[in-house]
This record gives sequence, C-alpha cells and structure tokens, in this order.
Amino acid sequence: MEYYDVRFDADKMKDMLKYSDGARRVPVIVDQGKVTIGFNGKT
Repeated sequence: MEYYDVRFDADKMKDMLKYSDGARRVPVIVDQGKVTIGFNGKT
C-alpha cells in the first residue's frame, strides 16, 4: 500500500483528479484497477 498526501505533491494531485474525474474528494483508493472515491465507497 502506498499513501500520498496530495496537498504537498502536485503530480499526485493531478493523478488523483484523473481517477476522480476532477472531484476533490478523498480518499481516492486504487486497488488493482478498481477506483473507490470517498468514505462512502463510490466506485
């Protein structure tokens, strides 16, 4: 597991926004190609 604090890493922020379709919601979890956004588990 890898954790990135996107507040301090601009490249990882860009990656997060790609996975979340531009939504600034955390966490964004990518596990074996499956993307889960937010604490409610929206996929």
